[in-house]
Amino acid sequence: MPVAYEPRSPETIADPFPVLARLREEEPLHWSRSLGGWVVTRYADCQFVTLDKRFSADRMRPFFAHLPPERRARVKELEWSVGLWAVFQDPPEHTRLRRLLNRGFTSRAIERVRPRIVGIVDDLLDGIIGRGEMDVIRDFAYPLPASVVMEMLGVPRGELDNFKTWSDDLALFVGGALITPEKYDRAEAATVAMSECFRGIIAERRAAPRDDMISELIAAEEAGSMLSEEELIATCILLLFAGHETTANLIGNGLYYLMRFPGEQARLRAEPSLAASAVEEFLRYDGPSGALVRVAHDDVPLHGATIRKGDRVFAMLNAANRDPRAFDDPDRFDVGRPVKRNVTFGHGIHFCLGAPLARLEGQIAIPRVLERLTDLTIAGDNLAWSDSMILRGLTSLPIRFRAA
Repeated sequence: MPVAYEPRSPETIADPFPVLARLREEEPLHWSRSLGGWVVTRYADCQFVTLDKRFSADRMRPFFAHLPPERRARVKELEWSVGLWAVFQDPPEHTRLRRLLNRGFTSRAIERVRPRIVGIVDDLLDGIIGRGEMDVIRDFAYPLPASVVMEMLGVPRGELDNFKTWSDDLALFVGGALITPEKYDRAEAATVAMSECFRGIIAERRAAPRDDMISELIAAEEAGSMLSEEELIATCILLLFAGHETTANLIGNGLYYLMRFPGEQARLRAEPSLAASAVEEFLRYDGPSGALVRVAHDDVPLHGATIRKGDRVFAMLNAANRDPRAFDDPDRFDVGRPVKRNVTFGHGIHFCLGAPLARLEGQIAIPRVLERLTDLTIAGDNLAWSDSMILRGLTSLPIRFRAA
């Protein structure tokens, strides 16, 4: 009997793992009428989909091309912007953009921001420690990575609240929100606002360059890398959006499960040297990237069926990260688990550029929270998870605590 997989159901959004486990064992290649595409759930299959050249990351152009003309006309800014993102490009365009972006995410560049990450973490904790309560997402998990990437780009910190609103609205579209009907209009308005903001900052940096990533992108363009004005704006939006969304969910999900499993919280509190393996477990156990999407450029046989040219494929990364073929006792949360590569950040040429930065922020932030706060308790029973197919995280996480 086919597995009844309904990604839009509140039960599946809150806890997708039971039905994903059934798919992984009973229907490793599953056609979802609800999603209009194939669903793969095994570790090896998710690797295959991300590495095989018959699967394309260029899913935005065909998506917009199939929209009714009236609706497409309402999302013109959104179409050109996300259509230029490197994550939705194939070679050779992806290669050119990726080479340019790599300059801002070298190991030396990432290590250079470590002191600022420490400073921002402590500033945020200083602001909430006397209250005895906070919303982890609003007060800590979001402003930390957003502040870091804004400083790297050269965006004024005063724009933090605006970018939070714009990014949330853009995430409805990019993340594939399942039950938000107005997601296109909200994402279009957010893109227009971010484009105007970055257009102004880029003009300022052309006139007076600074020691920031936007100035570096402009210099690279003027040195002959042929980055157009539209590509500059789209790339800035991508870096700001992707530079905080995944990390915010990583920190939020991680703290949530540390409170769900107090024994593991106590273990990490006693052994902060486990920070690196703990972050890898946060990424694996219920990571910030629920799925990624590819489009078949050719017919591809898999598990006795055929993925046809033009079909969409949803690689369910969180299902793959609990595949017993790849991880021992995968449903156990273990902050000291020996590190084995999870698929949360993808594979191959589209491996997440900001993965080292996200890991560093998590490795600094989580132990610092445990060092400065104690008696962490979830304040409420009805926690809401984002309805996104692509992004996995809580929309709010109210907690109580005491200063350590």
